[in-house]
Amino acid sequence: MADPELPDAAARDLYRAILAGGGRIRAAEVLPADRAALDRLVELGLLVQQSVDDSYSAVDPRSVAERIRADIRRTGARLLAEADRIPDQLRDLTLAYDTAPRREPGHGGTRIITGKAEIRHQVEQLTQEFPGENLAAQPGAARDAGQLAESLVRTRRFLERGGTIRCLFERDARADAPSVSYAAAASRLGCAIRALDGPFKRFLVFDRAVAVIPADPGLNSAAVVDDPATVAFIVDAFEQLWCRSEVVDWASLADGPPVSAVHEQVGRLLAKGLTQRSIAARLNLSERTVAGHIARLRELYDAETLFQLGWQMRGSRDG
Repeated sequence: MADPELPDAAARDLYRAILAGGGRIRAAEVLPADRAALDRLVELGLLVQQSVDDSYSAVDPRSVAERIRADIRRTGARLLAEADRIPDQLRDLTLAYDTAPRREPGHGGTRIITGKAEIRHQVEQLTQEFPGENLAAQPGAARDAGQLAESLVRTRRFLERGGTIRCLFERDARADAPSVSYAAAASRLGCAIRALDGPFKRFLVFDRAVAVIPADPGLNSAAVVDDPATVAFIVDAFEQLWCRSEVVDWASLADGPPVSAVHEQVGRLLAKGLTQRSIAARLNLSERTVAGHIARLRELYDAETLFQLGWQMRGSRDG
């Protein structure tokens, strides 16, 4: 059956009216307004046309339901069988992909790729080849909205396949609307994005097996590194940067104005170990106002106690 959609409200009302009239209706008795509903009932098999006297008879819905179920089961079985054949139908292309020259390490397990288009192509291939974990250090306070939209699509595909992503942005990226919008959307998908105060280099790491690092200041060439010792060094550098980075409430930044200076000051003083009363005195605020800022920080850091919040903030800020 091509369309298993059930009858709409108009068709249901007409069917009940026909049953109330004895389960049969002559074609001449069908009002113009009911013609579409009648055709739908006939299409579904809930009415059968009697050519002898040009009338329609109601059919037991149980038999119709069973027929529709059987049709759906047959369609499902056919689709499953087709799905099982897909790998065989693409086997020649899979073999061609596996045997194509892609990663040919040069001296020291490193090879150079030139051209931004080639770099993007290589990164996409590595994302497919290493679908488990992606570590990304992405400095730069301003980003192109179009490129971020494409990146969000790739991020969604990667996460939907079961991968994990941790990404570092510069602290000033919190004032860049496209960056904030991307980070908020990616965070909702499950991507962890933090902000780092201070300069750092751009690089990517795939499954802790391959790293991509710049090969020139203009980012027109990149080095693909798969030497285990070098990659382990780069991963360690990322983890140290991650420990120094700050958790950011990207959703709040996207929904409203940037984080207030007072909120930032409360967080920094709390990370230094000051109490709520001391922070209020230092900033000339009421303890109730400071408590509101702390409540927001506790929600952001998922901390149950003030001590736990201070500990986590010291860890995220000081490493």
